[in-house]
Amino acid sequence: MLLSHVASRSFGPRLPDAVRASPPASWPLVEMLRHSSDMGKFRQVFSKAKHIAIITGAGVSAESGIPTFRGAGGLWRRWKAQDLATPEAFSRNPSRVWEFYHHRREVTLSKSPNAAHYAIAECEARLSKQGRSVVVITQNVDELHRRAGSKNVLEIHGNLFKTRCISCGSVKGNHKSPICPSLLGKGAPDPETSDAQIPVNDLPRCEDSDCNGLLRPDVIWFGETLDSNVLTQVEKELDMCDLCLVVGTASVVYPAAMFGPQVASRRVPVAEFNTNTTPKTTYFTHHIQGLCGTTLPLALARHGSEVI
Repeated sequence: MLLSHVASRSFGPRLPDAVRASPPASWPLVEMLRHSSDMGKFRQVFSKAKHIAIITGAGVSAESGIPTFRGAGGLWRRWKAQDLATPEAFSRNPSRVWEFYHHRREVTLSKSPNAAHYAIAECEARLSKQGRSVVVITQNVDELHRRAGSKNVLEIHGNLFKTRCISCGSVKGNHKSPICPSLLGKGAPDPETSDAQIPVNDLPRCEDSDCNGLLRPDVIWFGETLDSNVLTQVEKELDMCDLCLVVGTASVVYPAAMFGPQVASRRVPVAEFNTNTTPKTTYFTHHIQGLCGTTLPLALARHGSEVI
């Protein structure tokens, strides 16, 4: 794998915003037939796989009602996510950035895992009893995989419910709601809402003794380098897997956009689960079209060959 060469989070070419849950009427007949037969072919491959890597993206979380802040209408107030999720934005206006992340945390806490999350978690638990492994490599920062019961989760973009001190570097879990008193009732996404302009000393602060440094969300912002330790684990899993699923991602955010194609380059089966084709669909062995909460429970259900 060559992950070290593409380890900075960035966008690739954008997909059209419109997606469909069923194949477009303009699809050639051969594509329609391929779509209808891919689930059966996938199930055959799945029944033999020993090490399964599942790469998940924002589409999985969107089915739980979590905004993606992408595409038309994907704004918080007047800003795109990439205008706020940067070190420069935090340095200029930490109050505004914390309002944005407070809103995201509160929305996420109000949502629940969906059928796709539960299907993945159940599959991991079931296959582990058979000496088989499932790892989730997720671009999502919402913890919904863990809340559904998944144990083997690699969060390549970090976690909304962890903070990092910009002074001492301490990273800690934090599920407080609100994360600090000054953010109570703040963060409304309406474009007419004015910034709260919270004094920096009233924003989340490090609670380690003798520090009191400003905290930031422990997520990977645009332009930042991904955690090398997490990438090393990802590289190990992608090199080892004998089946890869690419689920609910448009494959436009790098380096994750190249994970599936890199696995496919080893002639390992890769199955894409999405509501539409993506720029990487042609790299993959299978394309299962539809909502992840509908297709994954079928795809990952107990196979007739399983004895436990």
